[in-house]
Amino acid sequence: MLDIQKVGDKMSEKEENAKEENIEIEKEKETKEEMNKEKKEQATLKIQLEETEDRLKRVAAEFDNYKKRSSKEKEEMYSSIMGDVVSNFLPVIDNLEKAVQSKTEDEGYKQGVELVLKQFKDVLVANGVKEIETIGKTFDPELHEAVSLVADENLGEKEIKEEYRKGYMIGNKVIRHSMVVVAN
Repeated sequence: MLDIQKVGDKMSEKEENAKEENIEIEKEKETKEEMNKEKKEQATLKIQLEETEDRLKRVAAEFDNYKKRSSKEKEEMYSSIMGDVVSNFLPVIDNLEKAVQSKTEDEGYKQGVELVLKQFKDVLVANGVKEIETIGKTFDPELHEAVSLVADENLGEKEIKEEYRKGYMIGNKVIRHSMVVVAN
């Protein structure tokens, strides 16, 4: 009976070993499944992170473009408004220049008019307004308005001979074109 009991014990031992091996195999399978699941989750999270980063970069680029666009619009609006305001003062400046050129016996009066004219011009320069250069320059229809054409052999082709009225601009925007006489 000892032999049968030994055989039974060996069988029980083998069954227990087999159970333990099955348990270990099952644990390994579960561990592999968990690892695969974690890898899939990590891959999904990585994709989501990349998509979020991409969206963030796009939003940042859109915001940067918005800032540039609004800054440009602000500058254009400022130039437009300044141009409108300055164009209302240009006839006053023209009249002051004529007053300075006219002959008068009262030098104090003339100096006062010159001082007022200088103050006007200083305010214009301080606000980015500059006079358009004319005499001796080549005629440019974007800056000048030709009121007559004369033949003069001393001057080059399309060279400005005389200025009737000064032109002004802010930045690259013309407020008022110069009225000029063009040679040849």
